[in-house]
Amino acid sequence: MAHAPSFIRPSTLRHVGWLEYNRPPVNAFTREMVDEVHDGIAAALADPEVRVLVLASAVPGYLSAGADLNVFKGMKSDGMRAWATRCHQIVRLLRGSPKPLLAAINGTAVGGGLEMTLHCDLRFAAANAKLGQPEIRIGFIPPIATTQALARLVGRPRALRYLYEGRMVPAKEALAWGLIDELVAPEELRARVQAYGEELAAQSPAALAAIRRTVTLGGGRSFEEGMAYELETVAALADTADFAEGVEAFLAKRPPVWPRS
Repeated sequence: MAHAPSFIRPSTLRHVGWLEYNRPPVNAFTREMVDEVHDGIAAALADPEVRVLVLASAVPGYLSAGADLNVFKGMKSDGMRAWATRCHQIVRLLRGSPKPLLAAINGTAVGGGLEMTLHCDLRFAAANAKLGQPEIRIGFIPPIATTQALARLVGRPRALRYLYEGRMVPAKEALAWGLIDELVAPEELRARVQAYGEELAAQSPAALAAIRRTVTLGGGRSFEEGMAYELETVAALADTADFAEGVEAFLAKRPPVWPRS
């Protein structure tokens, strides 16, 4: 019997693609699921119809329960290196994306499925969601570049305490930290993220990609190096059809019509 995919292949509505974890009852990640999510993200980023990508869950009450611990039983360093390497390939896909990435976080959100959202641009959460990284309870750490992303999102002291304690954090508290960007009523989460995605999808693809590059990649460099990267990016943007159309549309007092590849 063929293995059933553990995610919903990206559904696209008005250029907003949704990749949803779908391994009931709690979205516990297996190696097959990790591979499927990697390939689903890669396919969505390569799809010209998808201008904004959302990571979410199709399972009510759970974004993710983290890894299926049966996968780790008896695993040693070689196996864990292979697991974490594959996870890091997902991180590189997300951080290198030319398209805006959003997350819709519902219910219980722990472990790997939550970790992937840390590499999105904005995280929307249901007001009743709870977030956590409880890996310390099994003598482990979160392996999806979470130690690096958390420190950059919420600062070193808060990241350390969050990982040391391994407790579940209510969405309202996560919002105060900066771990979540917006709280939404649970029944309105999907509609709110879809609407915001559509707003982004209406913008210049070239400018959106440039913003992601300069902030996400340039932000990890020294200020001078980041400024040099910005200089090269704005110079390259001046040669794009998007920039020419944007200027012409503004001067003509009409909405821009962005060229599409």
